[in-house]
Amino acid sequence: MQCISRFVQLVIVLLLTGCGFHLQGAAHLPVAFKVTYLDAADRYTSFHQALSQQLTSAGAQIASQQAGANAVIEIVNDETSQRVLSISASNIPTEYEISYKIKYRVRLGEQEIVPLQSLVLMRSYSFTESAALAKEREQDIIRSALAKELAALVMRRLAVLSP
Repeated sequence: MQCISRFVQLVIVLLLTGCGFHLQGAAHLPVAFKVTYLDAADRYTSFHQALSQQLTSAGAQIASQQAGANAVIEIVNDETSQRVLSISASNIPTEYEISYKIKYRVRLGEQEIVPLQSLVLMRSYSFTESAALAKEREQDIIRSALAKELAALVMRRLAVLSP
């Protein structure tokens, strides 16, 4: 009985690996990204910090100067915005949408391997005046989550490059 159970487990593992399934984790970057420089106007945005952390966890070293880097990821635009989605009968906002937009390009040496790309992610959330402080914290959490998702998207795009 135990032998059959082990056999079934082995078959499941083989089927999952055969179809290309793998657990989500750190992306495996091409060797060209071993030393990467992040060129951004603001190094303290949520996206910059998330991308830097994900590059580091993927094995890349973040260069402090562009001269010492093999690859340069230029973050041309990094901005968040918020808009009202719905209002109550008494003209008070009840739902907002937060969007996080980035534009970036990637260079290896003098060659641009990823032309200027735009990525935008959006999330909506409800708002109540009685929980204004909690909703402000929720905004921060949503912005941070959007930044991490955008960084993960950029990492997946870098992982499939073959320079």
